[in-house]
Amino acid sequence: MTAEAVRRVESVDRPRSEHPLATYHVILGATLLLLVLGVAMVLSASTVESYRVFGSAYTLWLRQVMFAGVGLVLMVAASRFPVHVWRKLAYPMLVFAFSTLMLVLVVGHSVAGQRNWVELGGPFRFQPSEFAKLALVLWGADLLARKQGVLDQWKHLLVPLVPVAAFMIGLVLLEGDVGTALILVPMVAAILYVNGAPARLFVAGTAVVLVGVALLSVGHTYRLGRFASWLDPNADALGTGWQVLHGKSALGGGGWFGVGLGASREKWDWLPEAHTDFIYAVVGEELGIVGSLLVIALFAAIGIAGLRLARRTSDPFVRTASAAVVAWLLTQALLNIGAVLQLIPITGVPLPLVSYGGSSLVPTLVALGMLMSFARAEAGASAGVDIRSRPRRQTPARGR
Repeated sequence: MTAEAVRRVESVDRPRSEHPLATYHVILGATLLLLVLGVAMVLSASTVESYRVFGSAYTLWLRQVMFAGVGLVLMVAASRFPVHVWRKLAYPMLVFAFSTLMLVLVVGHSVAGQRNWVELGGPFRFQPSEFAKLALVLWGADLLARKQGVLDQWKHLLVPLVPVAAFMIGLVLLEGDVGTALILVPMVAAILYVNGAPARLFVAGTAVVLVGVALLSVGHTYRLGRFASWLDPNADALGTGWQVLHGKSALGGGGWFGVGLGASREKWDWLPEAHTDFIYAVVGEELGIVGSLLVIALFAAIGIAGLRLARRTSDPFVRTASAAVVAWLLTQALLNIGAVLQLIPITGVPLPLVSYGGSSLVPTLVALGMLMSFARAEAGASAGVDIRSRPRRQTPARGR
């Protein structure tokens, strides 16, 4: 049989889930579907706010299209980078992250009580903490990949990873951004977990995080207000409970199939942050339970594909970076969706790939492009043959 004939027989015998590029296709497909959905939902959810602020219903949407275009170009480029290039980017990205995080404390612009933006001129601004997530992934994965032979010793496992990550989280907290800090913590936990950290370390870490969140909330009225509105939004229905109640109203009003794309009633100045933090509520209202579950299913697909990458690879850098990106995206999605569903207090984080904003969208697409590059480098992927697939079935020769 020719080589082409062999590949055809193997493609028949091999389950689709074992195709060499299955992981790549799942990540790419889920990413593009969420991105297209996000662009459509931003158009729907932002028209009222955009017209009120800019005099045009399409200003915010056009910016989101621009952000998506830039992000897609970077995602495609990222998907072509070999692993050694990502490792070389680790320290430059870390330096960039810390430089901009400290810069924002000096010249930062405050939005909704959080001083975490740097003005870029005109209508554009930049949020360093979003790019810090990618920097932490690259640097943490590269660091522990270099120390594989000594990670059985606690001092090598935890130092300097935990002190540097704690400093980064501290800078983010100084900006007032508790939501991003709550995403960085599980990312560090994922990095440690896939490198063999013991369970007792996570128990102690969880206790420290809970105490820290409590202390951060006690001294700030607006954080206590968010906590109170989570427990009983009706107690201050016209104040702190307004967003929670109208988010639930939007979700409840959608039914199974929604009121139709663009037909949301809550976006008409009833639901605050309809195109950013609470866009999932508009998804539920316009696309119904089916659309809401589709969003969750797409994030689950990305998570499963990322964990499959981490499980199948023999490269410690790829394993660690894949697990950290999954922790980043799924934690952020859970914090956003959980707040809309009133399962957790509002943290003010955007829904990845769906909410408005270039500072969140661009690094997210770059991180997903990195996962695609890892998937393309899996054994057998570049040649179109998976060496882990089961042996080819022998076809008996036919007599003449």
